[in-house]
Amino acid sequence: MSADFVFGIHAVSALFERAPEDVLELFILKDKDDQRLQPLLKFARDFGVSVQYCNRRALDEKVNGAQHQGVVAKARAQQSGNEQDLARIVSEQSSPFILILDGITDPHNLGAILRSADAAGVHAVVAAKDRSVKVTPVVRKVACGAAEVVPFITVTNLARTIRELKDAGIWVVGAAGETETTIYQTKLNGPLAIAMGAEGDGLRRLTRELCDSLMKIPMFGSVSSLNVSVATGICLFEAVRQRQ
Repeated sequence: MSADFVFGIHAVSALFERAPEDVLELFILKDKDDQRLQPLLKFARDFGVSVQYCNRRALDEKVNGAQHQGVVAKARAQQSGNEQDLARIVSEQSSPFILILDGITDPHNLGAILRSADAAGVHAVVAAKDRSVKVTPVVRKVACGAAEVVPFITVTNLARTIRELKDAGIWVVGAAGETETTIYQTKLNGPLAIAMGAEGDGLRRLTRELCDSLMKIPMFGSVSSLNVSVATGICLFEAVRQRQ
């Protein structure tokens, strides 16, 4: 069984709250006096999770020097869903709301995107197996629990998956700076998939061509583009506004 080290008070708390059965062991910084640790220790007692008190060097080594706030949990590695899982999710929703990620490689961006997707009520996040970041411990920390609840689907062929979503009656809209149509002029209600491309490169040509329509976020300042996680949040919540 593969395992991850999930770290940070918020990420470990969310893991206990949402998937306590996945927590295998809890490591706490020795002599750390922080009231925020008390709920974690109670969770560990309630679910029979072993607690070890470690020095800072031992914790740093577990997370490769990342900022762990004195709390690290050994947890079952996050398992991605597949094409069959996506088909089931789509079939269970009267108005599916899907997010497609084309070439997102930064774990901080993916973590922030998953957090926004959870807040917006997205039913599944879809990415290609290759040339895309997976759900790593860094992603789980940044996502603050969203990685445990938002289905993350990795597919072998993103273009084929987009075609299958369209065949299922889902309208696919891609974010692309070259279009003249803004997100406020774009239909974003009903069965919907929003496709976001990698920062800098944007959507790949085939992905862009498969979209039913393209939209852009209007920009009024001197900056020509937004961070992809920020742009994703803006697009998702314009869809939320329209879907309500």
